[in-house]
This record gives sequence, structure tokens and C-alpha cells, in this order.
Amino acid sequence: MTPVISATGLWTPPHTVTNAELVESFNAWADRWNEANKAEIEAGTLEAKTHSNVEFIEKASGIKSRYVVDKSGVVDPAIMRPIIPERPNEEISILAEIAVKAAKQALETAGRDPKDVDAVICAASNMQRAYPAMAIEVQEALGIEGFSFDMNVACSSATFGIQTAADFVRAGNAKSVLMVNPEITSGHLNWTDRDSHFIFGDVATAVLVEAEDIAPKQHWKILGTQLKTKFSSNIRNNFGFLNRADPAGEGQADKLFIQEGRKVFKEVVPMVSEMILSELTRLDLKSDELKRLWLHQANANMNRLISTKVLGHEASEDESPTVLDEYANTSSAGSIIAFHKHSGDFKSGDKGLICSFGAGYSAGTVFVEKAA
Repeated sequence: MTPVISATGLWTPPHTVTNAELVESFNAWADRWNEANKAEIEAGTLEAKTHSNVEFIEKASGIKSRYVVDKSGVVDPAIMRPIIPERPNEEISILAEIAVKAAKQALETAGRDPKDVDAVICAASNMQRAYPAMAIEVQEALGIEGFSFDMNVACSSATFGIQTAADFVRAGNAKSVLMVNPEITSGHLNWTDRDSHFIFGDVATAVLVEAEDIAPKQHWKILGTQLKTKFSSNIRNNFGFLNRADPAGEGQADKLFIQEGRKVFKEVVPMVSEMILSELTRLDLKSDELKRLWLHQANANMNRLISTKVLGHEASEDESPTVLDEYANTSSAGSIIAFHKHSGDFKSGDKGLICSFGAGYSAGTVFVEKAA
């Protein structure tokens, strides 16, 4: 069976945090921290925290705002983290809840009854528990039969999920696979780190991958997919169940998101550019046949360089649309948001590329063509 993308879905949190709000709360926290540690700072045993500013954030990343599931704790200098109460086991978890919201939109767009879906893949950077799988909870909430599982390839999870779903269809193991990306990245972000406190936002996306013979007329042919991984510690989060075996590490910075930003930039841009160009050659496609690149939304400067290497010129906003300014980095969901919001003008035969990249390092490409 030939796999295609039937539909996508997007759920956006109700709360927005602007850069100005973020800077105000961070600077107030920094002042409090400096005052509390005044003696050590004056003695030279601690370094004072410096203020952040809107200009620095926008120049470094291109981000102007982000959506979060909770705003109150994020902008409170005394808290500096989202406030998300644990729910009893009898209630749906928050990660599954937002995945279901995105999934329902995708199913409605495709005109698909949940009972006709064979599998669910939950592909995201951070699962809120080890087990049972978030995907199985989403499956239960939607009334889907079949099988489900979680997968984590950090920011590349969505493209890895699309290829996995497509492979299930090709092999005849499923005719309809729902792939969801619930990302509450505000929970793993260190909001007191000046170099990264502005990076992430929350969201949920969904992609329905199906056999062509049951897909709606308005679908996307999958021309080819390619996945790549290469180990690197330059983007890392060491939080896990083994942390309790060494209590000395509790609360340390590496139990949240950390990265060596300059190294990531230098190493990932050529890796992804070369991967895309190689896949174009394999598929016997030319770069000028691509109407649009829906790239991972982590950094505007990275996307500018990658699109320039692929297209041979600096991409216009139409050729490489940005949602980063509004949503910030939403990890696995970024390229899917861009695809969801900036693909409605495609006509039959128009081609484009969904591409994600991130921790691992990991990268994935999904070349698509509008069918009708």
C-alpha cells in the first residue's frame, strides 16, 4: 500500500508570553538572586546574574513570543516555572489531553472516524511518565482499536514518526496511523538561564498517515523520507528515573534543557543541508522544484542558512515560512505547525519538504507532493 498524509491538526495553548514579559520576570528574578547572594558576589565566589533584554532574544533566535499551558508561574520571579498540578490516575493526563485535541482536528479534516484508525504513535521530546505509554492513553481517549506506542527522537520526533507510520502502511500492518506530537516544553526549560530562558513554547500537533486508497482527495503524496542520527551531547537533558540513585545531582542544571548553542549551530547546519541535498538527488528532484520548505523552528538564523544552501539563494518568507516568531521552539511540533499553517495554497503537483533536526543529533526529511 502507498502511504500518504491525509490531514494535520494543531492545538495552541490559550496563554501567550511576550519577550517583554519574559525579560521583565527574568530581570526581577536576577535582581532577587543577586541580592540574596550579595556577600558571595562581593567576595568573588559567585558571579552576578546579568539582565536579559528583548533585543538580545530576537537577534539571537528570531523569537518574539511563545504559547504556554501555564503563564502564572513562568512570569512570577518567585517561581520561574509553569504550575501544572499532577492529576489523579483516573483523569486523562495533560500531555494526552492536548494530543487528543490536535488529533481530533486532523481526524475531522480527513473525515475519518477514530474507529477506522489502526495505530497511534506519540512522538515527542518529553513524556511526562515512563509508562503506561502516552500513545495508549490517547488511543483510549479517542476510542481507537489496534496498537500504540511512544517514541522520542527529540526535535526530530515528528519526521521519524511520519516515516514509521508510512512504513506500517507500506508493510500492510496498518491502513491508518495517527501520529501526535504533544509538546509541553515549558516544563523542561530552565527559565532562570539567560542563554535559553526564551527558547521554548508549548503546543500539540497531529499528522494522519494513511493508505492512498482510503485517503481523502485532498491529500499529500509522500515522495520519500530519510532519517539520520549522529551522537552528540551538545543538546542534552539528564533527567530520568536513575537520578534518585545519586541524590547529589538533584536540582542541577543538567536535569533540565542544556545546550552548547554555538557548537549546535556549527555542526547541525551542514549536516542537515547535506542530508536534504543528498535526498533530492536520490529522489531525482531539483531544488527549484520545491515550492516550500517547512523547516524545524528552532532558530531563524539556522533556517536561513539551511534554506540558502538548499535553494541556492536566500529564501523568501513564502519559500521558508516562519512560525518561530509566534510559537518559539516547540521541538518536534515546529515543522508540522509550519506545514499545517502554510500549505493551503498548494495545487496539484506542487512539492515541498518537511524537515526537522535536533538533539541526538537527529534529522529527518519528508518530501511531499500535493495530490489534488
